[in-house]
Amino acid sequence: MPQNNFVHLHTHSHYSLLDGLAKIDALIKRAKELGMSALAITDHGVLYGAIEFYKKARQAGIKPIIGVEMYVAARTIQDRDPKIDAKRYHIILLAKNDVGYKNLMRLVSKAHIDGFYYKPRVDKNILREFSEGLIALSGCLGGEIPRAIQAGNLKQAENLIVEYKEIFGEGNFFLELGAHPNIEEQLKLNNALRELARKFNVPVVGTQDIHYINKDDKEAHEVLLSVQTASRFDDEGRLSMQQDDFSMKSPDEMIEFFKDTPEAIENTLKIADMVNLEIPLYKIQLPEFPLPENIDANNFLRNLCYEGLTKRYEIKVSSTGALTADTEKITQLPASLEELKKRLEYELSVIEKTGFASYSLIVQDIVNWAKSQNIVVGPGRGSAAGSLVSFLLNITNIDPLKFGLMFERFLNPDRISMPDIDLDFADTRRDEVLVYTAERYGRDKVAQIITFGTMAARGVIRDAGRSLGYPYATCDRLAKMIPFGMSLEEALANSKELSEDYESNSDTQRLLDSAKKLEGVARHASTHACGVVITPDPLPNHIPLQRSSQDDGSIITQYEMHAIEDLGLLKMDFLGLSNLSIIEDTVNRIRNARGETIDIENLPLDDPKVFELLARGDTTGVFQLESGGMKRYLKELKPSIFEDIIAMVSLYRPGPMELIPEYIARKHGRKPVTYMHEKLVPILEKTYGVAIYQEQVMEIARSLAGFTLSEADTLRKAVGKKIKSLLDEQREKLINGMLRQGLPGHTAQAIWEWIEPFARYGFNRSHATGYAQIAYQTAYLKAYFPHEFMAALFTAEEKNMERIAVLVGECRLKGIKILPPNINISGTTFTVEYGDLDGSILALAIRFGLSAIKNVGENVVEYIIQERDKSRPFTSIENFTERLSSRYLNKKSLESMIRSGALDNLDERAKLLANTEEILAWSHNIETNKKFGQESLFAGTSLLPALKLKDSAPATKDIRLRWEKELLGLWISDHPLSDYSKALAKISLPIKNIASFGTGKRIKVGGIISKIQKIVTKKGDPMIFVNLEDETHNIEVVVFPSTLEQYGVVFHENAIVAIEGKLNERDGELKLICDRAEELLPENTT
Repeated sequence: MPQNNFVHLHTHSHYSLLDGLAKIDALIKRAKELGMSALAITDHGVLYGAIEFYKKARQAGIKPIIGVEMYVAARTIQDRDPKIDAKRYHIILLAKNDVGYKNLMRLVSKAHIDGFYYKPRVDKNILREFSEGLIALSGCLGGEIPRAIQAGNLKQAENLIVEYKEIFGEGNFFLELGAHPNIEEQLKLNNALRELARKFNVPVVGTQDIHYINKDDKEAHEVLLSVQTASRFDDEGRLSMQQDDFSMKSPDEMIEFFKDTPEAIENTLKIADMVNLEIPLYKIQLPEFPLPENIDANNFLRNLCYEGLTKRYEIKVSSTGALTADTEKITQLPASLEELKKRLEYELSVIEKTGFASYSLIVQDIVNWAKSQNIVVGPGRGSAAGSLVSFLLNITNIDPLKFGLMFERFLNPDRISMPDIDLDFADTRRDEVLVYTAERYGRDKVAQIITFGTMAARGVIRDAGRSLGYPYATCDRLAKMIPFGMSLEEALANSKELSEDYESNSDTQRLLDSAKKLEGVARHASTHACGVVITPDPLPNHIPLQRSSQDDGSIITQYEMHAIEDLGLLKMDFLGLSNLSIIEDTVNRIRNARGETIDIENLPLDDPKVFELLARGDTTGVFQLESGGMKRYLKELKPSIFEDIIAMVSLYRPGPMELIPEYIARKHGRKPVTYMHEKLVPILEKTYGVAIYQEQVMEIARSLAGFTLSEADTLRKAVGKKIKSLLDEQREKLINGMLRQGLPGHTAQAIWEWIEPFARYGFNRSHATGYAQIAYQTAYLKAYFPHEFMAALFTAEEKNMERIAVLVGECRLKGIKILPPNINISGTTFTVEYGDLDGSILALAIRFGLSAIKNVGENVVEYIIQERDKSRPFTSIENFTERLSSRYLNKKSLESMIRSGALDNLDERAKLLANTEEILAWSHNIETNKKFGQESLFAGTSLLPALKLKDSAPATKDIRLRWEKELLGLWISDHPLSDYSKALAKISLPIKNIASFGTGKRIKVGGIISKIQKIVTKKGDPMIFVNLEDETHNIEVVVFPSTLEQYGVVFHENAIVAIEGKLNERDGELKLICDRAEELLPENTT
């Protein structure tokens, strides 16, 4: 039971990044154990944890006090002289009420956005402006009054007390006494503050500067401080708090320390009583959509939806709302006119009941603006694709009636919660959508959302070990003992090797004990990849703000997405999807070069050429369908209808993946399709009796047990969460429902036992349908426009050289010619080169862009292209050098262009490379000539002699290829294996063909070793991972210690080898376990 005899008012959680160790749950749990009725959170300059703390404290029966330890500027926030203004003062601010809480958010926001100088700062003018509703404590040793006292300037301290009393008002300012007996300065300060309190009639309050929970957390906290300062635990002079205890002391300890000043304890209770803050949680706070006059959001939404009926289905809507259509059109509709209207009116009624009309209008506004700017938008993500309203508003491009998608999966009328519409945009243009949203709904009401990186198990071992001075090899060895996805506690329980090391080695024990306390602690803040919030009025009324750590300095929230959802604010996910950029780029290339416009949103979904491509497993670059395992299954499945794509997108995941062979066998009649009850037939027949989708579970509950779809959605959620009490409740309800519908008891029980495990990995059909459509779109573009599609893929992946190498191999297999960069032809990025065949445009090749060359900057590339295009192609090395200003031509960029082959049309590579010094010197002289008014060498007479190049032996093929690999990341003009192709064809199969085999298959492959990674096993033995590639693809080869010992001489980079072994599948990718290897030499390859 709460003792109500002391309240902690100076508390740092782990949201005081790398300074506080205590997580919110632990703080509240300890306060509960100590019988406290209230607790404050006062992180350094931020409110990151305020909502999490408020919610969890209330749930625990503890009164939450929201506060912050602010930094006050030495002068004003505009002053930034490092000799003066790097100094700042601490002050504790606590929110008394809603006014104070909002002022606290405004102060924190101003400190970060306007006052950041080393730390987020406010000044006294800002404090005055936003002081209402706040309680202030004078702060720790770093406070302005304490600093004046420590400096012996008592008069200044007195003036400051008067000033702070005036700022915060009578009864709202307290002098803070710290309970730190081992800090002599604190004890002296406490005595001085007591005297000043009596003199100026200012109340005192006792605090403990909490940075961790328990006394034995001190070492872990010191490790955390070492991580913050990138120092070692035993470094002298590092930031340290070892001199005293900064744990959460008990009320008895605090009362004992302040026994001579009992009012310091009593005032903690007084302050807690002064606090009366209610933060409304879960109350929907939607921004208003700008509406025409004399119409509300619900009716405006209804009008737009009926307009959508006309656009989508060519249905006529009368003034009374009656629907009519031509006879031919009616036969093409996914449902009757009556069913369409009934579904629409039902969805509109639920949206009106839940109050989400404005939400739908805002989303459609953003999506339709993006489409008006030719930004490719995804057809639908998540459960939103199950809404007819979303389809009619053009938010999604998936007809839920045609694909049997459920609205209740999106918006359940029995559980009112904010709907979740995640939007996919071409990643290269996502920022444009953000800018529009901010301009449309107010820059002061739109922000991206923060996210926090935490110390994960493997990383925290390395962080803590580095701090404690342990060798890197030791830390790395221990980190690698932790299975991915496991916590340290789980790893100790499951890894015999780790637990034995922990029990037997005191150093390991010390490291892991500290690491366990650091695990899960917030390490840094960053901008969430896709989260955006839109508020009904200015953001600081709801959320504190700060600048992003990214270079653009954009404004982001201090509350993460769960806190924003708890506040009932509109959170949307704007996801940047590279595949949509690839689609957009491909469509633009086709339109610009061929004059054809591809209506990517309305492709026929039964194109034979697309399904032939899928059946071949020719899916490199095809969204969701390009992994090796997926290609193998596609070849077995031979998809023939769009439903097959939806199924594969859903099944190819851990768990349901085991159902893929069953699905394939049933599709091709190799296994019978069976059902437990005849009522399951219409629900499961599209998937050959295999349950794949969550919506199928919902339909089973409706059809076999009489559930409403809202009840069925509740069942789906209960089964997915695996909460026993909910499961038991839903089990009884479902079985009883089936019994009432006439099903035998044993059948009802069997269906439940079948549903329960399935529902945990069943996939959202609405989401799968949207992703299947993107998969189909990319497959369509690859099937009909392979050059343009592959060029767009290259462009999207240009920074990923391993990926580019795979794509080049793909092009060579398909007979698509790949050309090296050329200063007279190349663009900035990858381009398609065309020819003419009997009046038709024919794609001939894909050429590398100049930006693909390492060490050649964007400004150089832009200048080369600009100079070439405005004038004429470069005709010689002299012409190139004379026209390219010397400020764009340095040795590194020149050599890189030469070695990559970009200047091959000017002269031979080795010759140019041997003359780089002469070329650069000549370029410098050209510039000097120009500076002093001499004429161009190519326009008239010049005093400068012509550039003469000394001869040099031409570069061999091997040297040229090595240069290309170094500068472009791969071989372009030829391939190292081209001289071995006949021999390799006799002894091995192309790596690309391996995808058609399953695990356990014994094979022999040949190729060139492009990369080797060496590791040491738990026993200390060396083993390697080899990247082996041929002209078609690559594969990872695992070489265990015994094999490495026998064949180690074979494995070195650029070696051309043949390897035998067995295939093993891991994470959906095939790897080759080597048991034999031989190096292929030119003399034994004939």
